[in-house]
Amino acid sequence: MSGPTLNTQVLIAGAGPCGLMLAIELGRRGIDCLLVDPKSGTAFNPQANATQARTMEHFRRLGFAEEVRSLGLPADHPTDIAYLTRYGGYELARLSLPTAAQARSAIREMGGSWSAAELPHRVSQKFVEATLLRQALRHPGTGIRWGWRLQAFRDTGDQVEALITPGHAPGGTPPPTRGAGESLQGDGQHPLPSGPVKVQARFLIGADGARSLVRQTLGFGWQGETGIKREFMGGRMFSVYLRAPDFHDHLKHPLAWMYVSFNPQRRGFMMSVDGKGEFAFHAALREDEQTDDWGETEARQLLRDAMGLSLPVQILSTGTWLAGHALYAEHFQRGRVFIAGDAAHLFTPTGGLGYNTAIEDAINLGWKLAAVLQGQAPQGLLDSYERERLPAARRNTGYARQFADSVGGFRADAQIESDSEAGRAARAQASEHLNRHVRMEFNIPGVTFGVRYEGSPLIISDGTQAPPDAANAYQATACPGGRPPHAWLDDGRSLFDSFHSEWTLLVLGSQPPDAAPFERAAQLSGLDLKAVRHQDDRLLSLYEAPLVLIRPDQVVAWRGSDAAQAAAVLDRVVGRT
Repeated sequence: MSGPTLNTQVLIAGAGPCGLMLAIELGRRGIDCLLVDPKSGTAFNPQANATQARTMEHFRRLGFAEEVRSLGLPADHPTDIAYLTRYGGYELARLSLPTAAQARSAIREMGGSWSAAELPHRVSQKFVEATLLRQALRHPGTGIRWGWRLQAFRDTGDQVEALITPGHAPGGTPPPTRGAGESLQGDGQHPLPSGPVKVQARFLIGADGARSLVRQTLGFGWQGETGIKREFMGGRMFSVYLRAPDFHDHLKHPLAWMYVSFNPQRRGFMMSVDGKGEFAFHAALREDEQTDDWGETEARQLLRDAMGLSLPVQILSTGTWLAGHALYAEHFQRGRVFIAGDAAHLFTPTGGLGYNTAIEDAINLGWKLAAVLQGQAPQGLLDSYERERLPAARRNTGYARQFADSVGGFRADAQIESDSEAGRAARAQASEHLNRHVRMEFNIPGVTFGVRYEGSPLIISDGTQAPPDAANAYQATACPGGRPPHAWLDDGRSLFDSFHSEWTLLVLGSQPPDAAPFERAAQLSGLDLKAVRHQDDRLLSLYEAPLVLIRPDQVVAWRGSDAAQAAAVLDRVVGRT
C-alpha cells in the first residue's frame, strides 16, 4: 500500500485509562508513542468510579494525585455507601468513609492495614481520563489520534507493522491532538490524511478493550468464568447517565456517594458523579426483559423502581452491559505485541478492580519497555510482564467474583418493605448481611496493596514469606516481590516521596553498610539508581534489612545486609541474567 508511513517506538491501541497511563510512563522517560482510539475523545459516560489507594499512590508518584483528588465530588461531600430498600424507603446498611477533604488529613493518622501515602478517592473515570490525557500530552513525543482505529498488524521479528484507519465513533468532533510525526499532526497546518496510514513501531500494546482486535488477532482465549447468573451483578444490566438536580432535596437519609437499592422488584446502584445533580445508575434486568428498543421511557421506570420517588430527571445516555465476568486472557504477550487493561482481563465491577488493575498493567509494562528501548535491559525483560501481571489479574478477578457472589446471591425478602413484624424481621436480616458485605467489598486494603510478584524472574527472594493474602486486612512487609512498607517521615513527607523516580536503593539505619558498590554497578550498567539514606532505626525495623532495592514501579526487588553482590543483583532485576 502506498501512502504515508509513521514511525514510532510504541504504538498503543486504545486511549482509555490503561493506554493513557502507559503513554505517561513512556513519555516521562523520553519514549515516543502513538495512541489511536476510534472514540471521538475521552469518556463521556462516568464508567469506573473508584480510584483505589494504590492507584492514588502512583498518581502521587507522578505528581498529580492532588489534581485527581480535587475532581468529582465536592471536597466536603460524603463518600459513604448506603443500602436502602428504595432511595425513598428504609435504610438497611451504610459504610461511612472520609470526604476528599478529610482524606488528606486522615491518612496521616492511620496505621496498620491503612498505613499508606493516599486513601482511595471516589471520582468518575470521565474526570480521571481528562487528567490522564493532559498529563500524557505534556510529553512532546506522545501522539494521540482520536477517531482512528488499529485495523491490522503483524510482528516481523524486529518491529511491528500496523495499519490504522480513520473513522471515529459518533459523539462529536475529536479534541485537538498532536503527535509523533509532523506529516500526521492534526493541528490545521498539518492535517490528518483521509485514508489508511502505515505505522512502524518497535512494540504494539493492545489496550483496546473487551473486544480487543489485538487479543483476537493473537488468538488468546479467555480463562476464568463468565455467564455467571445472579439476581444482582450477574447477567444483563441497564445503565443510565442522568441529571436529577432535586434528588438530594427529596432524600430523607444522609447523603452518600453510592446508593444501592435492595428490594424484590429492582436491584440497582446509583453513584453521584458531581455531588450535585449528575448520577450514574445501573439496574439489574430480569431474563424476560428485552431491551433492544429501550430508551428514556424505560430508563425512567427503572429509576422509579429503585428510587421509590418521582422526580424530574434528564436522561443523558443509556446502554446495556453484562455482569458476571471473571476472565483473564491465557497470555498477555507474544513477541513484540502485548495486551493490557480490559483487553487482558474482564471484571464484574464489584470492588472497583477493573480500572485499577489496568492502571497497574500500564505501570508494570511502562518502565520495562523504556528500559529495553533505552538499552538498559535486554528484550527478555519484557517476558516478565506476563509472569507478573497474569497472576495479578487471576487474583483480582477472583476477589471481584467473591464480592459479587456475596451481594448478588443474597435475595430481598418479599416482605422487606412491609410495615409489619415480618417486614422488620426481613430488614434486620438484610441489615446484618449487607453491613457485613459492604465492609467486605469496600474496606479492602489487602486487595489494594497486596498484589505480589513471587515467582517473577526479576524478584530475588531472601527466603522469607509474605503474610497470607486476604481481602480485608493487609500486613506491610518488605519481603521481596510486593509494595514497600509505608511510613511518614519526621519532616512530614511520605517515605514514598523520598524515592527516586527510577531505581531506589534505600540505605537504612544509623550505621548502614556501604552502598557504594550499588552506585558504581548502576553507573557502569547505565541504570538510573539513587541511594536514599534514612538514619531512623524505625525504618530499619520496618524493612528488616539495611539495604532495600525498589523498582521504578515501587516494588521491592531485593533486600540484604551488604552490597557485595551489587552487580549480580542489578543484572538479575533487569533481566540480564
